[in-house]
Amino acid sequence: MKVFVVGANGKIGHHLVRLLADDNQHVVKAMVRKDEQLREMQKLGAEAAIVNLEGGVDQIAEGARGCDAIVFTAGSGGHTGADKTLLVDLDGAVKTIEAAEKSGIKRFIMISALQAHRRENWNEAIKPYYVAKHYADKMLEQSSLTYTIIRPGGLVDKTGTGKITIAEDIIEGAVPREDVAKTIIACLTEGNTYYRAFDLVSGDIPIAEALKMF
Repeated sequence: MKVFVVGANGKIGHHLVRLLADDNQHVVKAMVRKDEQLREMQKLGAEAAIVNLEGGVDQIAEGARGCDAIVFTAGSGGHTGADKTLLVDLDGAVKTIEAAEKSGIKRFIMISALQAHRRENWNEAIKPYYVAKHYADKMLEQSSLTYTIIRPGGLVDKTGTGKITIAEDIIEGAVPREDVAKTIIACLTEGNTYYRAFDLVSGDIPIAEALKMF
């Protein structure tokens, strides 16, 4: 499967590109915004395309040409305002969904946020971010795509353990970004995750086993 990684230069995206480049089952194409990022992705063994999420749907669709799946890991970052959150985390995600439909790419994995589906549990300090994730997820659920929505807990830079806990509702917890990336890869072809959404934190169950049990 050829996988188009949107947000490849982010921390989860970087792990994902590296792991996919080393995976004999998949080929990776990284979406980045700058020439230096493109060269970095190529060093990791990935094909790469320069695309701006604030551009048009056609630009995203062209970047994803030839791919079988899209993973949306992009984010405006914690140091931007609500305007960028709206333009990237919400509109950028929705345009990517539209680009997938336009290109005939059916498999789509969205990286959301823990409890994004429960307004009553949103962190007030970053509420615009949760609003963006909530409605981007809803748009994906209403699309024609074969989706999986992964809602990771607090993201940490520790080495992944390869063991997780997933459920429709997990109130709190953290997870290494590397384990999020590994979970994404396992979800790509795991039919039990199709048309489903789940919260994700560290746990005691190997990733592949946890996904089959969900």
